[in-house]
Amino acid sequence: MPVISRDSLVDQAIDWIRGEIASGRWAVGSRLPAEPVLAVTLGVSRNTVREAVRSLAHTGLLQVRQGDGTFVKAPTEVEAVLRQHLKTAELIHVFEARRPLEAELARLAARRRTPDDLTQLAEALARRDTAEREHDREAFVPADVAFHQAIAVAAHNPVLETLYRGFAGSLGASIEGVLDDEHLFHRPSVWHHRLYDTIAAGDEKGAARAATAHLTETLRTLSGNRDPEVPEA
Repeated sequence: MPVISRDSLVDQAIDWIRGEIASGRWAVGSRLPAEPVLAVTLGVSRNTVREAVRSLAHTGLLQVRQGDGTFVKAPTEVEAVLRQHLKTAELIHVFEARRPLEAELARLAARRRTPDDLTQLAEALARRDTAEREHDREAFVPADVAFHQAIAVAAHNPVLETLYRGFAGSLGASIEGVLDDEHLFHRPSVWHHRLYDTIAAGDEKGAARAATAHLTETLRTLSGNRDPEVPEA
């Protein structure tokens, strides 16, 4: 029987924890089972579990709260790294990066969307419309983010979806903090409805144009209409 090194056991524990998170069994914000339970489940020592958790906490996937337990902080380490960088990034730079990404996601969504995808999009858009009519700030921002996340899901590209989730994880609070009520509730809804309509119709070019135009309007708001690098939609 080959000898399994301690490092190999730690790596195996890390891979297993990653798998549980990636599968959705451990969602973001959920608490991991206690260290002794994990040790029994994996058939390893508590020290091995502790090292695995420490390693994943270092990458940003987990968060250890003294006296409270270990919690899932992000669904993937890529997203954890993105979130960390986005905390200090200027919001206008985040939107400049989002613009080509969301245009491609919209184009792919128009090509690959399923009936269930369209249902999710329609429901998110309806929540956004309701929050906008009622000037409900607390409901508006998460509904807006949910609509764009639904587009990312409808693109059926797990790599692009992961990248987008990295952006979306920090966007809500940033948008809410920067845009006043006038801009928050009058960001052109026409583009969101056009996004939905073009995706539903399978219009790839139209969906990409609508996504670009929507983010261009937001960039103009953030730059005070003074940014010469913000192109016409």
